[in-house]
Amino acid sequence: MKLPFFSKPALKDPPSGLGTFGGVYTPSILTILGVIMYLRFGWVVGNAGLIGTALIVILANTITLLTALSVCAIATDRVVRTGGAYYMISRSLGVETGGAVGIPLYFAQALSVALYTIGFTESVVTAFPAYNLNQLYIALIVTIGVGVLAFASADIAIKAQYFIMGAIILSLLSFYFGQPVEETTMELWVTDKEPFWDVFAVFFPAVTGIMAGVNMSGDLRDPIKALPTGTLAAVGTGFVIYLTLPLFLATRASGGTLIDEPFIMEKMAVWGPAISLGVWGATLSSAIGSILGAPRILQALARDGILPPWMRFLGQGSGDKDEPRIGTLVTFAVAIAAVFIGDLNLIAPVLSMFFLTTYLVLNVSAGLEGLLNSPSFRPSFKVHWALSWLGAIGCLGVMFLIDPLATCVGGIIVIAIYFWVRQRELLVTWGDVRRGIWMALLRTAILQMDRQTDDTKNWRPQFLVLSGAPTKRWPLIQLAQALTHNRGLITVSTVLPQGSRDVASQAVSERRIRDYLKRHGVQALVRLITAPNPFDGAERLVETYGLGSIVPNTILLGDSQQMTHRDRYCQMIGNLHKAQRNIIVLRENQDLANDPWEDSKSRRSRIDVWWGGGIQGNGSLMLILAYLLHSNPKLQKGQIHLKLVVMEEGAVNEAKNNLNKLLEDLRIDAVSEIILANGRTFATILKQSSKGADFIFLGMPSPSDDKLFVTNYERLQQWTKDLPTTVFVLAAPEFNFQEVLGEN
Repeated sequence: MKLPFFSKPALKDPPSGLGTFGGVYTPSILTILGVIMYLRFGWVVGNAGLIGTALIVILANTITLLTALSVCAIATDRVVRTGGAYYMISRSLGVETGGAVGIPLYFAQALSVALYTIGFTESVVTAFPAYNLNQLYIALIVTIGVGVLAFASADIAIKAQYFIMGAIILSLLSFYFGQPVEETTMELWVTDKEPFWDVFAVFFPAVTGIMAGVNMSGDLRDPIKALPTGTLAAVGTGFVIYLTLPLFLATRASGGTLIDEPFIMEKMAVWGPAISLGVWGATLSSAIGSILGAPRILQALARDGILPPWMRFLGQGSGDKDEPRIGTLVTFAVAIAAVFIGDLNLIAPVLSMFFLTTYLVLNVSAGLEGLLNSPSFRPSFKVHWALSWLGAIGCLGVMFLIDPLATCVGGIIVIAIYFWVRQRELLVTWGDVRRGIWMALLRTAILQMDRQTDDTKNWRPQFLVLSGAPTKRWPLIQLAQALTHNRGLITVSTVLPQGSRDVASQAVSERRIRDYLKRHGVQALVRLITAPNPFDGAERLVETYGLGSIVPNTILLGDSQQMTHRDRYCQMIGNLHKAQRNIIVLRENQDLANDPWEDSKSRRSRIDVWWGGGIQGNGSLMLILAYLLHSNPKLQKGQIHLKLVVMEEGAVNEAKNNLNKLLEDLRIDAVSEIILANGRTFATILKQSSKGADFIFLGMPSPSDDKLFVTNYERLQQWTKDLPTTVFVLAAPEFNFQEVLGEN
């Protein structure tokens, strides 16, 4: 009998993909041990001395190590798929930042293929001057060979790098066991030659090869394990080699010889041609690393929709390993075109800036994730956020030290691509750290606001707009937007019948309203609730909605048109007033053809403010609202008219002087109008004086008595029956709007 707990386990397919050594360590160390080591390191030692060179190596490797630690933290928090550095940045700082760095990084990698093959060709032509070799033809042949190698298979290209690594090891052994070229005294410190930071700028690109392994992330068998191990091992190996080489260089030749002889290592080596093999191997390995990495970045950019829709075919993969052969062909074409140009000296510094920008943004990504302490960021390789930020500062400093102009040009290109990607409003299926940043800032701001008392000098209108469906009462939202104009918050609210929607469908409805507002250029929050009736819902919203001290201070309503609901509507206004909220009621006249929001160059809008109760209460709030409305760009050509009715002719001049003095003290640009009653009622004066206005502001009486308030409200409705858009204003009872205006 077969026991279930002794059943034979199913056989699993062996994991496929590149390992740590072949996929990360090899391409990284071969890029680090490049042409600068062979052709420029002697120059560095000659200009800086032994101690100065050691400082340069330690400082440069420290920046690279900090970046490598950031890469390790990100790589062990999530699976890093095809795209390497682009994938890491886009999943952390967002698709816009990823695209802004990824597109230049791709071209930097693609053009680097040409840079390295041209460098290889120049060294071959120099080594065999008697053969009169054609540099262009050799560069094309080498580029084609590198392209064919990468197109055939990443595995074959990686295996080819093993032979190149053998050549580099042979060259290093030949150098270490070599001999002096002249008698010399070791120079520990040199101060009379090239400036220290100029020498540092020449050396630093030698240690910026860690992305070669990261770019192969999609081809790795276990990227979470391979990326940290391989990257740190490559950085450590490069550090040891670069720290020991100066000892041999400084004791085998004088500083002048090291500066004047670029191929000084060849003369010191036991077998000189081994150094040439090393130079050729270094350039070829860097070219292979670039032509393997660039197509994978291009593939990731296309799959994420960063590239235009007609370029989505670049995201296709081939075979079981999903190799980007179409991207390789495109990269090959870019490299061939660059080879025909021949001289890339002008753009080479900008390409270096793109690589350093990538390191900078990777450090920022890890630093932000660690600083925000988001629960979703749980790397198995933990790095303190301060180290990542230190690496970012180091990268930025080195960029300016190497080439300030190239840094600025590279920065402008990255920013331009960022805004190009941003305006396309790409929808992605992953989250990023930006929301965490805003959450951290919001938490700090709310707690800080709660510790402070209300400050009238910093008063802003925070609107709760009881509009229902936005399409039905759009003018309410227009008014709120015009009054805030980026000064305060707007919340568009809807009260649904109780039981009409569940919580899930409410969230869907909120998202639809939010999208509708966004399409119409309105920045607003959205809140839906259910209640037995709209009045209870509005009161519940005012009572519960908000976060800490950030609550709506002004309620914007539409006018009540139904007689059957008039009592409950006025009762709601009274309750909102007791809750220390400002009440604004928008009353539109549908029978009039004028549109106060019409944007016409020839039209001058007019805002009438009826002054009755003085500077306190409603008067101050109406002036503030009129000023906010007038400051809106669409209404700036208009004019505020401050109107006051007097009963006696002898009071006209005094009232006029008082209003003018008030407007001068308040620094509000308005026209004062004193109107003599001459026996007319206020209703008659109102209709005669404001029939040509675009907006009319009228104060509402206090709702201390419910029945009396209903009567007063109906009187206001009757007065404004045939008038243009009217705004009824009721100020919060205990807030000093006089101080908001600045009047003591």
